[in-house]
Amino acid sequence: MANLPDFMKYKDKFSESGFVEKISRVAKRAGSKLVYAALILYYTLESPKVSLKDKAYIIGALGYLISPLDVVPDAIPIAGLSDDLAVLVFVLQRVWGDVSDDVKEKAKSKLSQWFDDDEIGNADDVFSTEPSETPV
Repeated sequence: MANLPDFMKYKDKFSESGFVEKISRVAKRAGSKLVYAALILYYTLESPKVSLKDKAYIIGALGYLISPLDVVPDAIPIAGLSDDLAVLVFVLQRVWGDVSDDVKEKAKSKLSQWFDDDEIGNADDVFSTEPSETPV
């Protein structure tokens, strides 16, 4: 995870509606792992157990995800979302101890909106930044 972009400058890019629109639009192409990581971070924002500093990291990471201007443009097949996944996994590792089982289940449940059971199972290894399946 070397050479992460300065995702914290994207905090002002985050909005709930922007997040929902982006995830809905890129879910299948992004893969279940990226979507699962993003959903966990999104739902973790609601937790009172998470510090304000960590919430700022989450907002920065989600802002980076939904921003059309990031280091590797999302339109580039496969590689275009790899930087987004790296940022999400970096922040997810930071806050993982504060992620409740309820948040994990809520995120998995939401995955069923875009993925079948096999694809959802690929999200279990969320900390690997390797693509979990071939994008559609």
